[in-house]
Amino acid sequence: MGERYNIHSQLEHLQSKYIGTGHADTTKFEWLVNQHRDSCSSYMGHYDLLNFFAIAENEAKARVRFNLMEKMLQPCGPPPEKPED
Repeated sequence: MGERYNIHSQLEHLQSKYIGTGHADTTKFEWLVNQHRDSCSSYMGHYDLLNFFAIAENEAKARVRFNLMEKMLQPCGPPPEKPED
């Protein structure tokens, strides 16, 4: 039983430290936004992937990087309406 509590406290620590891991109250929209932002930042961080996208889109690398940065603002569109309590 003590091991289960230890794993649970480690999970809570990770969730408080890293936003992308989510928590019990994370909505589907928030989780998707985190996934899209993580993907875009990974694409920008890996030089070869950035080169691949630039060649595939027939754009300059700086333009592809700029477009990825723009996508990070609202990658999944505006947030959904929250019901009033």
